[in-house]
Amino acid sequence: MRSTMCIQAPAFNPSTPHCFFRQPISSPFHSSSRKLYNGVLRFNGSMDVQFSNGKKQRATVSASASVGQNSSIHTERTRKVVEHICLLKAKENLSEEEEKDMLDYLYTTQYQMRGIVAITLAGRISDQNVENYTHAVYMRFQTKEDLGKFYENTFYLGVLREHVMPYCHGLTYVDFESEVEDDILPIFRKGEEFDYGVEFILLISIAESELRGRAEEALASLAKLILEFPSLIVQSVQGLNFCPSSKEYTHGVVIRFRSLEALELFLGSAEYKDIWRSKFQMITQKTLSIHFSVDPVGTEIM
Repeated sequence: MRSTMCIQAPAFNPSTPHCFFRQPISSPFHSSSRKLYNGVLRFNGSMDVQFSNGKKQRATVSASASVGQNSSIHTERTRKVVEHICLLKAKENLSEEEEKDMLDYLYTTQYQMRGIVAITLAGRISDQNVENYTHAVYMRFQTKEDLGKFYENTFYLGVLREHVMPYCHGLTYVDFESEVEDDILPIFRKGEEFDYGVEFILLISIAESELRGRAEEALASLAKLILEFPSLIVQSVQGLNFCPSSKEYTHGVVIRFRSLEALELFLGSAEYKDIWRSKFQMITQKTLSIHFSVDPVGTEIM
């Protein structure tokens, strides 16, 4: 079964006057967001959803028009990528030197093998979580084959054996396929928008009996909601976990927020709480959410 989706939010200029308002119920873009810039109405965002039954729902659009005129709409090309999440439980007596050694080696893996297009490390997870995870590694690969080679790579296995497991007493993996806008910056998570912000990781365990119908509806609702917050979110991906060695969670979601305030505004919004209560709560067995700040490469880990 396959369930993947992605959202690439447009660039946001905080100095530009803007306002948000909802579309009428009759609008084909209900649950999307619009901005009004000096008399020009703009709709931006992209979403691609592939369900396990083969049904594909596309909402990858960008539209703009002067108020009172017809809008122009074009679809954007997307590319499949593979997301890899690794959560670590570090020992309580981990020293700063040991932590730096572990993170440096994990970061260096991207230079020792092909296929890794992006990597983000959490020096320390910002929030307390019930599973007591302390560190996170988020990587993006070009293909499932690249991810498979990564798991078997001798350099990576050596890093785990000599520089990770001596300092940790547990880890978990979540891997899923997603689609992102087919452009260099969104694919490689490069550019000014990705140099800073807050990475939010949400892991969900959904009852097996609900994986097809209601789970797909819930994930699609979340994806549509994210399109309403382009001023808060840079990029979001989500999908079905296919990692054979870790089945504790069925789905993974990764959202890059522009700031901690943006994260708090989104999670505290009535719309997000309503979707969680009405779509997820009844079918979810277990969840884990973490977040950590992102700094430009070179300020923390090198």
